[in-house]
Parts: sequence; C-alpha cells; structure tokens
Amino acid sequence: MTPLDDAPLDVLDAYRTCEFATLGRDGTPAAWPTAVRRKEDGTLLLTTSLAFAQKALNVRRDSRVGLLFSDATGSGLTDAPQIFVGGRAECPDQIVTGPEGAEDYWQMLFERQPHSQAYVSAPLRWTMDWYYLRLLITVTPEQVIVRPPLVASAPGTATAADKAGGAGGAGTLPGAAQLAPYDSAVLSARDASGAPVLARTRPVPTAAGYAVELPDDCRAEPGPAALLVHRHDDRMNNMHNALVRGRLEASGDGLLLVPEKVVQPMGTGRASDALGVMRRTKHATARYLERRGLPRPEVRWNEFRALAAAARKKNAS
Repeated sequence: MTPLDDAPLDVLDAYRTCEFATLGRDGTPAAWPTAVRRKEDGTLLLTTSLAFAQKALNVRRDSRVGLLFSDATGSGLTDAPQIFVGGRAECPDQIVTGPEGAEDYWQMLFERQPHSQAYVSAPLRWTMDWYYLRLLITVTPEQVIVRPPLVASAPGTATAADKAGGAGGAGTLPGAAQLAPYDSAVLSARDASGAPVLARTRPVPTAAGYAVELPDDCRAEPGPAALLVHRHDDRMNNMHNALVRGRLEASGDGLLLVPEKVVQPMGTGRASDALGVMRRTKHATARYLERRGLPRPEVRWNEFRALAAAARKKNAS
C-alpha cells in the first residue's frame, strides 16, 4: 500500500500535466505545469531540463513538494476530480542525456505531444539539445486529497477582466493582464508546517489584491504565495504559463493574495518571443554546466529517435 492507492489512479494517469510546487530560497512556494509519470512502486517521476533547473535546485535544498492534478485538458475526461499530492522529492545532481531510467516518461511525452517528435531529428535538433539534457525528480507521496472539479462558471458570469475593470483600480495590479484571460488559477501557499499546498480557485481582483476562496482541506497560512495560470491544447501544444508572486494575507473572513511580481519564463506566448526564449534557454543551460565545471554532454539522439518512432507508429495505429 502507498498513499497513491487512495487516489483514482486511472484519472491521475490521464492528466497531461500537473501543477508542481517547490519551495524557493526565500520560502515562496512556486508552482509550474509539469508532465508526470506514475511508477509501479507508487512514486511519481518528473523531469526538468537544465535550462529550467530551479525546481531541481529547490528540491535539493528543501525536499517538501506539492502536486495538483486539476487541468484535465486533453485527458478525455469529463468532470475529472482534482487530486492533490503532498510529499518529498529527490533529484540527484546527475545529467541524463538519454531516455534511460525514464523510458516510459519519454514514450508518454512523444505520444501525447506529437509535434515534439520532430525535435529529435534535423534540423530542429540543432536548436533543441538543451531540452534533452535532463535532471530526474522522483516524488514519494505522503498525502493524497481528492477534490471535486471546480464548477465551471455560468454563462454570462463576469470575467476577471470585467471584475478588474470595476474594482477600484484593480486592473493596475501586477498580474491583472496575465490572470484576466483565465477562468481560474492555482494558488500555491504553505501550511502551518511550511510545506507547500495547492488549490485551484477563482481569484477576484480588488483594490488591494486578489481575493481567493480555498477548499476546507487546503490549510494555507498567510505568508509567501503565488498564483499560476497555464494552458495547453489537446495535443500539448500552444502552451502558455505565468506566475504572479506575492504574499497571502488574512482579509476579513477570507484570504487575499497581494501581488508583487509576475514571472513568464516562456514569454507572453507571442511568436515574436520565440528567439528570446531560445537564447535564454541556451544561456541558462551553459550557466548550469559552467558553475559545475562540466563540458556540454552529447545528447543520445538515436535513443530518443527510436522512442519517437515508436510513438508515431502507435499514434497511427
């Protein structure tokens, strides 16, 4: 028996992404959308490229993590329950240049994200080698909470943008433009022990910040916190994500996220951002290697191509 035995595993496996929260150096629990593969031993496997190694660095400093499966886009599920998993993670300082140890993970990605199959062949592979230099993160679950899906907004309900427009200057809050297109967001905060907790909510802009309503089982405490919005289509394409960092404060009988900073590591989603993102990922990868005195390793392209070909064959059958 493992904590995951209390979860609907078929639902968890069907989710294309989860929101994965780690604790930053300043204690802020920041969540990002991440692909996950459940292993037979009851652990969860995630990976991160060297270009976005902060998740790995956070885990090595503080192993407490949280995962929330709450966006069922592409899963084929209707009214899927949300699944929160709290636990401990480990991430060895070992750069993996091939699919070994994560074959099922990569096979899953190639099947669910067909356009990525092109990344392992010329000419795209010449610009994508950073993506395949990976660190493996293994999460051992300690707590599982199953929640009902967030009820969809009724037709005609005011959007966040509408609310911001009439909330006494709330439209000028940091993050207002990023949150407005989304019907909901994921709050990452800390509980009384300092461990990350996550909940999907509908932030309501006010003059002082974003009012958030959380389920009773999410014991978020005032302190560093953040709101994440992200999207992808049914084939894991057209991705966008943004994080609004700030502080969670008590406000009357509820909670208020007072925003301080917006982070968009993959840009705004405009096509014009692509070159800038490519430059930043290459520089970040080089920086990770230089700080450790390591030469740039060679990606084992043949092994990735074999998995991509197998996924292409399976998708076509």
